Amino acid sequence: MTFTHLDAAGHARMVDVTEKQPTVRAATARGFVRCAPHVIAALRDGTTPKGDVLAVARISGIQAAKRTPELLPLAHVIGVHGAVVDVDIVDDGVEIEATVRTADRTGVEMEALTAVAVAALAVVDMVKGMDKSTAVENVRLVRKTGGKSGDWTRPE
Repeated sequence: MTFTHLDAAGHARMVDVTEKQPTVRAATARGFVRCAPHVIAALRDGTTPKGDVLAVARISGIQAAKRTPELLPLAHVIGVHGAVVDVDIVDDGVEIEATVRTADRTGVEMEALTAVAVAALAVVDMVKGMDKSTAVENVRLVRKTGGKSGDWTRPE
């Protein structure tokens, strides 16, 4: 078996994508932050002690998408040409969805996943003083388009 991120000696390496042609690519990821009822009430009322939780989560997610290669050492530095992070309060927590787009040589799946994970962590950070049991759950890729492997959607 050949591993793309290991050289012949078994050492980690970044895959060389120099010869690949840039193409339009997109990826969408989702995640969830489970919150206690009193935290949900404060989020809905805008009375959380640290301020606008949803705005901080959105900006944190966008920033994280752009900084993914700094966090994941084998991820390529690519142009993040578009990033949208949607954050919605529901009865038992906060749903997060991020879509990242590029026109580059490799996909943006890791950027979308990183955006969701960091947006979720921002929510936790903003409400942890209200409830230490707040938890990040179910961060996953739900869709990708473009690239050599084509389009993919997670079966529901």
